[in-house]
Amino acid sequence: MAAVEPVDWAMFPLETTLLPNQELPLRIFEPRYGALVRHCIDTGEPFGVVLISRGREVGGGDSRCDVGTLARITEYIDEGVGRYQLQCRTGERIRVQEWLPDDPYPRATVQIWPDEPGDPVTDGQLRDLEDQVMALFERVAAARGAVLPGRDVLLGSREDADSAGNRLYALASRVPIGVADRYGVLAAPSAADRLAALTEAVESVAAVVEFELSE
Repeated sequence: MAAVEPVDWAMFPLETTLLPNQELPLRIFEPRYGALVRHCIDTGEPFGVVLISRGREVGGGDSRCDVGTLARITEYIDEGVGRYQLQCRTGERIRVQEWLPDDPYPRATVQIWPDEPGDPVTDGQLRDLEDQVMALFERVAAARGAVLPGRDVLLGSREDADSAGNRLYALASRVPIGVADRYGVLAAPSAADRLAALTEAVESVAAVVEFELSE
């Protein structure tokens, strides 16, 4: 894939990790983010979403991670005086090259970051990971006496992903892993690295579940 030139985009730091192809509802009330939304609505531009590593979304002064995703506004309600209700959807993975002054809202020079070359991820490896995730869901459901929906409902269909890397993003979005583990999945350079990161995260969650259910 040809290199994509860096671009200056508005940025929205959040206290969570968003993966590509996720829905993102937002309620905007802080003036600087009201200005960001107005800019994106007027221009049709996306904005970047990154994890706050330290601090809070409101008030500034936060420390930010450098890997995130682009988000595009799909629906909005303008409540007046700079307040909005948004429905957004995340897209391409990005990497921040340089943070710019927060004036009038956070901005950065970012570059689209597609998966880097690496070992291939096979259908068998994906199936093994899916089986681990299903076993985790089934263990929790059995402990609660719950009935699970079908595999495709829980894990989504493989046909919805155009690559192994994107299938791994989709799986990660459905597993109850922590913010740091989710960021590890997002920041994994290649699909093979993402497989390793997600497998480790699923195994960690499964170990915690077994410990809690054994008490």
